[in-house]
Amino acid sequence: MQLGLGTAALGRPQYINLRQEKAKGQDLETFKEQGCSVLEKAYNLGIRYFDTAPGYGLAEQLVLEWLQTKKDPSIQIATKWGYTYVANFDVNATIHEIKEHSLKKLKEQWDVSKAFSPHLRVYQIHSATLESGVLENKAVLDHLAFIKQEHLLEIGITVTGANQLAIIKKVLDVTVGGQQLFDSFQVTYNMLDQSLNEISGELVRQEKKIILKEALANGRVFRNKTYKHYNNLYDKLEQLARNYGVGVDAIALQFCGQKNPSGILLSGASNIKQLQENLKFNTFRLSEDELQELAAFKIDPATYWEERTQLKWN
Repeated sequence: MQLGLGTAALGRPQYINLRQEKAKGQDLETFKEQGCSVLEKAYNLGIRYFDTAPGYGLAEQLVLEWLQTKKDPSIQIATKWGYTYVANFDVNATIHEIKEHSLKKLKEQWDVSKAFSPHLRVYQIHSATLESGVLENKAVLDHLAFIKQEHLLEIGITVTGANQLAIIKKVLDVTVGGQQLFDSFQVTYNMLDQSLNEISGELVRQEKKIILKEALANGRVFRNKTYKHYNNLYDKLEQLARNYGVGVDAIALQFCGQKNPSGILLSGASNIKQLQENLKFNTFRLSEDELQELAAFKIDPATYWEERTQLKWN
């Protein structure tokens, strides 16, 4: 299992998450410097896959600037199109991002993202949904196929919501010129939402790239008095963390990695300490019995996503 770094928390000061510690006030320049330091530390620790998006505030700009300091062809960049960040780093903003899956938005954001070449490997529709109609938009699909052929990229989607499976199944049937268009699937997967299990075997059989996001369930794997219904899960995670001498985050990441060994697992670390703790996931392996115990904590996807909608931007 390869660990990659997601940059949502590096490019904007707020994200949908249960904050475990209060962040100190930062000016924008300090925030950018911290983001670059996390990218550099990740690289020095062996991470070569970096996932970003224009919807992540300054993230694309930070990654582009950092990339100029490297001459390493092993670095792989994945980015997305379809969301625009609009909060302007205002902690009191009520709207943080706007979704638009139009051909105009695709072309506008591709004009920036293509600067990642030759490191750009995966270009994704950001949060593809059935409702947006993007999977039936011939002009968009044709343009993605053109980008794929012209720049030798993998075209992918990221999915969010209780109907992840339905979206993935529909995407597998999307063709342009008689060829499947999509090669890569970035999916929410963790101990609570394991719906990917129902189709992961088929994705592997078709040699599709699987990228796992939100392995820590937006912070819900950490003990929180608001979620007393997860106390048994918290007890088990904390017991395993003590046994292996790591944090709960490493246990959660290792669970996802062992359940999907051929995929890429994204860390969402916002600072170096979190990144270092995340990387401890590769210092041990869970037993089959431990994997089964953790897998038993899954909940219905509808319940999972209803709970997630209640989380605030922090």
